[in-house]
Amino acid sequence: MRTVLSWLAGFAKFWYRFIVGDDWTLAAAVIVALAVTDLLLRNGISAWWLVPLVVVGAVGVSLLRTSPARPKRRQEQG
Repeated sequence: MRTVLSWLAGFAKFWYRFIVGDDWTLAAAVIVALAVTDLLLRNGISAWWLVPLVVVGAVGVSLLRTSPARPKRRQEQG
């Protein structure tokens, strides 16, 4: 019984790390985009473009949030 529980816990941890990874906001954005796409498709609106658009935007925001701030350049005095 203990082996089965440890296997299930390991399986769940793998999928959590695989889907969520380092940034849970990316996973949440994809889930929301999939849900909105489903709602639009059920209402007859072609929304194949929504998920790629959200993914590109979310990755861009994530990179901006995590990248180190660049120092401001000094203005040359003339």
